[in-house]
Amino acid sequence: MTKEITKYQEHTDVLEKVVETSSLLVHNDEFNTFEWVIKALIEVCSHYPEQAEQCAWIIHTKGSYAVRRGSYEELKPMKDSITERGIGATIEGH
Repeated sequence: MTKEITKYQEHTDVLEKVVETSSLLVHNDEFNTFEWVIKALIEVCSHYPEQAEQCAWIIHTKGSYAVRRGSYEELKPMKDSITERGIGATIEGH
């Protein structure tokens, strides 16, 4: 019986980790340049330049884009750093 309870607990822990995933969204505006957004994504989110440029284009055309996924605790400092640069960002799914 103890073995079954341990197995169940392991499955529950894995499920909880999957549910905790959040998304860091960056929002388009009329103030920040592509270069500024790209620089922020490289410095804050550790994107490669090509990846940051693609994200900037998607943000521009769609209005917002999830530039990073992870736990809320991981994404919160990134969101704060991006918003401190004057770029709109939110976290969804927390």
